[in-house]
Amino acid sequence: MAFSVPSLMVLVMIFSSPISSFSCDLPQSLDVGKQETLTMLGQMGKISLLSCLKDRTDFRFPQEMVEASRVHKAQALSVLHEMLQQIFSLFHTEASSAVWSTTFLEQLLSGLHRQLEDLETCLLQEMGEEESVLGMKDPTLALRRYFQRIHLYLQEKKNSNCAWEVVRGEIRRRFLFIHVLTGKLRK
Repeated sequence: MAFSVPSLMVLVMIFSSPISSFSCDLPQSLDVGKQETLTMLGQMGKISLLSCLKDRTDFRFPQEMVEASRVHKAQALSVLHEMLQQIFSLFHTEASSAVWSTTFLEQLLSGLHRQLEDLETCLLQEMGEEESVLGMKDPTLALRRYFQRIHLYLQEKKNSNCAWEVVRGEIRRRFLFIHVLTGKLRK
């Protein structure tokens, strides 16, 4: 049985479009950006974390974030966007500029900004499709509280080098969570 050209075009369009209701694929550039950011955070270390053991603290990363497999795609995208935005805001302060190398800090912020831009289109598209899901419970509220604890910690420690080193280590661990979350979003 031979198909006409228009029929073949329709079949190609049907089979190349997303089957699920989620029509957004995470850009591959997000994966590259995550890896670059993680590498940059690793290179930023100025002092040994061992010399800052007395400054370590538990920022209490929200447990519901760890159980992200039960979160809808739009909520997971929202969490991912919020995390990147909060990390950008954390390092985009005068206090962080006093601690970190300007070159490293500019590269880190530039990479985070690109990741946010890559993610925003996808987030807006998914939010439009799943507004009712997002209305159920805002998963980013606990995330904002978590980052508020980090900000308060830095204030209490007067933005010391050790405090920033502890925070840098914490953010590196969160990028491992981001990696897992984006992997779940790609399934």
